[in-house]
Amino acid sequence: VVDNAVDESMAGFCDTINITLTEGGSCIVEDNGRGIPVDIHPTEKIPACTVVLTILHAGGKFDNDTYKVSGGLHGVGVSVVNALSKRLIMTIKKEGQIYRQEFEKGIPISELEIIGKTKSAKESGTTIEFFPDESVMEVVEFQAGILQKRFKEMAYLNDGLKISFKEEKTQLQETYFYEDGLKQFVKDSAKKELLTPIISFKSMDEETRTSIEVALAYTDDYNENTLSFVNNIKTSEGGTHEAGFKMGLSKAILQYIDNNIKTKESRPISEDIKEGLIAVVSLKMSEPLFEGQTKSKLGSSYARALVSKLVYDKIHQFLEENPNEAKIIANKALLAAKAREASKKARELTRKKDNLSVGTLPGKLADCQSKDPLESEIFLVEGDSAGGSAKQGRDRVFQAILPLKGKILNVEKSHLSKILKSEEIKNMITAFGCGIQESFDIERLRY
Repeated sequence: VVDNAVDESMAGFCDTINITLTEGGSCIVEDNGRGIPVDIHPTEKIPACTVVLTILHAGGKFDNDTYKVSGGLHGVGVSVVNALSKRLIMTIKKEGQIYRQEFEKGIPISELEIIGKTKSAKESGTTIEFFPDESVMEVVEFQAGILQKRFKEMAYLNDGLKISFKEEKTQLQETYFYEDGLKQFVKDSAKKELLTPIISFKSMDEETRTSIEVALAYTDDYNENTLSFVNNIKTSEGGTHEAGFKMGLSKAILQYIDNNIKTKESRPISEDIKEGLIAVVSLKMSEPLFEGQTKSKLGSSYARALVSKLVYDKIHQFLEENPNEAKIIANKALLAAKAREASKKARELTRKKDNLSVGTLPGKLADCQSKDPLESEIFLVEGDSAGGSAKQGRDRVFQAILPLKGKILNVEKSHLSKILKSEEIKNMITAFGCGIQESFDIERLRY
């Protein structure tokens, strides 16, 4: 029901929505939109508002231009609310008249009737009060906390829309209203200090009738938090619009780094660009294509290119015009790249150390037959020729020979990553069997 009211707002005809959870167990949703049409429907031969309340997908029976964009989540509208309510009362203010009709379990129990006149000819809107049917649903109590979060989200996404929420039982009363909602959304979502000002922009693509609005900032955090929406529906799995946003952002920042910062460190990748990012991407479009039934991922292919180009152009412009903030963003990405490389090297080092602990014995090792470290011994000899002589003169029962070539690295003055690049040292570590550093265990010594 609230989605329908927000659709009126997106169409430009509503700026106030009031929601009340009554002590009697009902929910009242009131808006100051145009009011549901009351004239006789041309094919159903009953008032259009009755059609909307009683027939599935009734929205499709009206002119496509009435709502150019819509967030009706399930495409079935208020008729499902009516069907799942033991009682529903619809009140419409339109063209100076006040209309009323009642329903029980989705069926009209009264005709649409005029019950009075509005205070002024310009006054309009729709009020729906419904009582959930406990014979159909096990739980009929409204979760105020969930509703608060959703209504606040809707206000963030629709500048200038005032949403008031009231719960009579707890006397909770809140109003959500934002002149620049997405910027406030980013600010309120930030868990750590902002490193940059909030960058926001919007654009309308007339050809596809797609409105694109973006707000973003960087925080002193390591995690990314990108929220995306289509027609006020949260796309928790992302989709083409979110992919386009990240493509455009990465392209602009990487281009800035390449052109303005000389560094010997690793070049950042898109994952590094997203570290500390907090962003909201909101699209309002006609007939979006979603993947799956949950509408949690946008599939409209053209959205990727639209969003990517807009974001690239705007971020490129911002970086050129704001050198101080540009350096902060670039350095954040460079540090992320450095940390990623360090983490990668640490993982590789750990794997190498683990492999040395349990690895296959070196091919040049002439091992002894005995497995008892108390009686076996190993000789390290220089070069294959010395190794050949030693192998001939040894007692193979308890004496092992490991030939080494060249000058051995001074491990006291070398970093572990360099040490483990030496085949000779790796062969010794593997042959001895004790491991190194934290995994070193003298009890595993083989000789």
